[in-house]
Amino acid sequence: MDILSTGSDTRFADIQMLRYHLQGFDRLSLKNKIFIYYLAKATLVGRDITTDQFGAYNIVIRKTLEKLYRDYSGDRSNTEFLAFETYLRQIWFANGIYHHYSCDKFRPAFSKSFFISAFEELSDEELPLAEGQTRRQLLSCLLKVIFDKDYLPKRVNKADGDDLVLTSACNYYEDVTQAEVEAFYRKQSESYVKKHPERANSQPSWGLNSRLIKRNGKLEEEVYARDGRYSKVIEKIIYWLERAVDYAETDQQKTVIRQLIKYYTTGDLSDFDQYSIEWLKATDGEVDFINGFIEVYGDPLGLKGSWEGIVEYKNLEATARARRISENAQWFEDHSPIDSRFRKKKVKGVIANVVCAAMLGGDEYPSSAIGINLPNADWIRAVHGSKSVSIFNLTEAYHEASRNSGMLEEFVVDGSTLDIIKRYGDVCDDLHTDLHECLGHGSGQLLPGTDPNALKHYGNTIEEARADLFGLYYMADAKLVELGLLPDDEAYKSQYYTYLMNGVITQLVRIKPGERIEESHMQNRALIGRWVLSHGKGIVSLSNIDGKHYITITDYAGLRGLFARLLAEIQRVKSEGDFAAARLLVETYGIQVDSELHEEVLARYGKLRIAPYEGFINPKFTPVKDAKGEITDVRVDYTETYTQQMLRYGEEYGIL
Repeated sequence: MDILSTGSDTRFADIQMLRYHLQGFDRLSLKNKIFIYYLAKATLVGRDITTDQFGAYNIVIRKTLEKLYRDYSGDRSNTEFLAFETYLRQIWFANGIYHHYSCDKFRPAFSKSFFISAFEELSDEELPLAEGQTRRQLLSCLLKVIFDKDYLPKRVNKADGDDLVLTSACNYYEDVTQAEVEAFYRKQSESYVKKHPERANSQPSWGLNSRLIKRNGKLEEEVYARDGRYSKVIEKIIYWLERAVDYAETDQQKTVIRQLIKYYTTGDLSDFDQYSIEWLKATDGEVDFINGFIEVYGDPLGLKGSWEGIVEYKNLEATARARRISENAQWFEDHSPIDSRFRKKKVKGVIANVVCAAMLGGDEYPSSAIGINLPNADWIRAVHGSKSVSIFNLTEAYHEASRNSGMLEEFVVDGSTLDIIKRYGDVCDDLHTDLHECLGHGSGQLLPGTDPNALKHYGNTIEEARADLFGLYYMADAKLVELGLLPDDEAYKSQYYTYLMNGVITQLVRIKPGERIEESHMQNRALIGRWVLSHGKGIVSLSNIDGKHYITITDYAGLRGLFARLLAEIQRVKSEGDFAAARLLVETYGIQVDSELHEEVLARYGKLRIAPYEGFINPKFTPVKDAKGEITDVRVDYTETYTQQMLRYGEEYGIL
């Protein structure tokens, strides 16, 4: 790893790279350290699956560009090479050629001639040529995919009225239309219910772990399994999971890992459901992990799960705080401002932990969630409960990076509001994440017979809005002060203000001029903020002060009432599967951008010279072995640069 990066390794394009630290790792037992090490290997080895899922050409492009980067013999300080270097770093960050948030294809700032010249330096043996492919054919393909802005321009398209499958470049489908996909899985569901009528409300998550293609005029699923698609990678994942079993803390952890191996072997979604149920029971150990095809945000239809992995261990002190929330889950459910028909009569198995991430992989790396609530299947949540985590060391890294950015000073309306945010901001941010993950996603219920996928491509946005609103509503409740989760009844105002400021104003810095809001979490925040402004006369407004726009809140109690109203409607939409209402809410409030406000915000933000997106460099684990080859310790190293890490991952985990 002797290649030195020429440009900034931690700040490039619209990205700032951060490091997270493994607080308390040294206190763990040797057995737990080794357990984490093997689970981390199972997390890192799946990287190529995510990259391939995000676009059919991603891996061949990444491999070619990494080879060009290593072997480039020209001046590494010239503008063309620096632009090439930035482009490669963007691809690493996004697991492919599409932006991780907007899903737009990256536009290279280097020329075709530069690329061709560098390409010609490589021999055939150095190129990722497919069987029977010539170097000319490979070059022609790369030039079209990389430089033609109109060819496969968007990874995930959710534009109303489009065929979302045909217009999305994600690699979950081939030669099929949206109508064909929906009909295929509808038929699968109907066939299952006919055979198992008693399981009509507890069906598998159809399509979660497969690619749907048309071959010889017939629709077929390529299932992700040991003997199916991605078999080479899945074999490696299983290998490391089998190594990890021997170091599990509890018998239940062993059961979880063995069930996951079974699922990877069969590809049967019923095995995945059983794995999810067993995973919920694994509560006693310090170490936990997620590994598999989980989140569906990368599929325009919200069916296909992207591969992701994370290894974590408990922050014992902070977990005690989260447990105070989960232990009162029934109280929160009973007092939710939603129709009683949609409340759970008995909340089951809400498990909440605050953890330190030990390793991130797949769709959780380099850009990661700060909170996770699983499983996603509504019927499993209703019958068996859910498990949520807030990731302490990631949020700590975010807080540290933001403290001196100048963002609050620029966009908060006045000094008194700024004082509240600086006093309570970190604790309120963390608490809202806990409420969102621990309770929000697990709250409420579908009415009997409601199709879990009824909201289609609006489903993810509605679900995130539902969880956020649940958290916002309860942030102002005296119960949180009573439980010792907030210091006083003024603290919640920090979260109310910063949430609306972000949803209406500051998240616009992530949008290019002339574009719409398309990412589900951003749509959710915009929907809530703009709906509140539309319905909150005399309570909240977007004020113009000396040519700059600010959120102004004049009635915080009234604002809580607005959050309650919207939560009640969002829950109704979810519980009843009201597609038309979901569409109206998202299209009206969650997507469009005011061009004048956008231009103003970009100008104000540009003066701060900070990056709108942040991600993480993983620590590096090195096992320390004795003369017999036995592991005696696991060393944690934070010195590896982003570029070094990505090149090493390309060598060690470039399996496909």
